Amino acid sequence: MLIFVPEITPRVQYILDFLGKEIMQQGFELTSDKKAFLEYSKSCINYSTERLRTDELFIEAHPLLFQKTIIPQEITCFDVNGYKAFFKTNGDYPFDIFAASFYLISRYEEYLPHKKDSYGRYAHENSLAFREGFLNLPLVNIWLQYFKERLKQHFPSLVFKSSSFLLLPTYDIDITWSYKHKGWWRQLGGFTRSILKGDWKAVKDRIAVLRGKQKDPFDAYGWMNQLHEKKKLRPYYFFLLAEKNGRYDKNISPAKKAMKELISDHLIRYPVGIHPSWQSGDDERLLQGEITRLAAINGNPIVSSRQHYIRFALPETFRKLIANKIGFDFSMGYGSINGFRASVATPFYWYDLNAETATNLLLFPFCFMEANSFYEQHYSPQQALEEMRHYYKEVKQVQGTFIMIWHNSFLGTDKLYEGWKEAYETFMNEI
Repeated sequence: MLIFVPEITPRVQYILDFLGKEIMQQGFELTSDKKAFLEYSKSCINYSTERLRTDELFIEAHPLLFQKTIIPQEITCFDVNGYKAFFKTNGDYPFDIFAASFYLISRYEEYLPHKKDSYGRYAHENSLAFREGFLNLPLVNIWLQYFKERLKQHFPSLVFKSSSFLLLPTYDIDITWSYKHKGWWRQLGGFTRSILKGDWKAVKDRIAVLRGKQKDPFDAYGWMNQLHEKKKLRPYYFFLLAEKNGRYDKNISPAKKAMKELISDHLIRYPVGIHPSWQSGDDERLLQGEITRLAAINGNPIVSSRQHYIRFALPETFRKLIANKIGFDFSMGYGSINGFRASVATPFYWYDLNAETATNLLLFPFCFMEANSFYEQHYSPQQALEEMRHYYKEVKQVQGTFIMIWHNSFLGTDKLYEGWKEAYETFMNEI
């Protein structure tokens, strides 16, 4: 499939490379040579502002992919095949699917002035997907399904890529144990808080766990292993290894023998990545230290990550990850609401919009995190189960990768999260 483009800009190259590999077996071939395009004898798309051939598929180009600056875009959504679309143009297709996909996947709007949430993150309320009501859909994948049908109609001999659905559970291990392996000062603080609240059951539970007579309420690791073995799953684990505790970093000390042993046990079974601490977002030296700490346990370089609290800013955070040799990041989603932050359910390489260049950092977007359902959306376990079912169905329909986030704390026996383990187990048994 040859595509004529008057100028092959980095934006054009990036998005057509992504879309081409999602649709075709070998991707798209691009040319800016009008003569070569006119003489081409096979299937071809004209992506410009004027029609060149009678047998081409003409997609009239919106200016976005040819611009060299980041400026607010005038966007008006309208319906195409029952779904939202924008960048309406004339031609053989109702909108510029290339520019619209780039706008969403590149997170263009996050480079513009925007409101931040209470954690200093990009607020999901800013996003076009939230405002226009398609945050709960992998819209780019849906667009591509209809685009493939249009290509089949225009070019019946084309061979398309066959994709396969993938379920990928991931886990953030923020607090490894609720009571065990904490210093005496933290134990004393825990006892004091429980006594002041009159929560004598928590006092008794803590004593029982510390005496080895009761399992720690956050220790769900054995059960999780059995579930993965039963369902033949290979999840990713991300461990928080902040050297010092802070307001948002309350992990067990990475120097603890038990902590190292738990990580080593998971390294034997699963891919393990770093869960960069909140503090590391303000100090790259801390990020380097945490990666080095995990690598020392692993014995191999650490190549995957997910930001604690999903705290990242573009382009700074991802540039730091690349500088520290992280190749795969799983942070593309919101820490305030579930849904598709980049409107896509397949991994994609990050485009550094400020530098106008594609990078080798592969992003794995998630669409469901149980902490969002619980803390932000105030869902019950049953409501969260229905939400998981929705996202699973949507991603499976587009043959995408369904990535969800769970925490060990929700899957143990802590009474705060009663019913959540059962909801997760029910979901896993259904699929």
